[in-house]
Amino acid sequence: MTLMLICILWVFASAGVAMLPMRQQYIPGIALLIAAPVLIFFIGQQVGWFMALLAIAAFVSMFRNPLKFIVAKLRGQNPQVPQ
Repeated sequence: MTLMLICILWVFASAGVAMLPMRQQYIPGIALLIAAPVLIFFIGQQVGWFMALLAIAAFVSMFRNPLKFIVAKLRGQNPQVPQ
């Protein structure tokens, strides 16, 4: 039950961060980006691997642009940051 409430709060927090102007999204967005794999791990432990797989798909869909940016930085490229 606690995991479900934390996940619901994460979803509301991500919706709130999405409504912020782009320059104010970085710090809370990074916190959500770090918290998501931890939550997905616990979802996999408590609910099962299939639900964790669905959560991973949703996570990648929501954070596709930040993940592309991180991958480009790790490759040594210089991606453009939105203003």
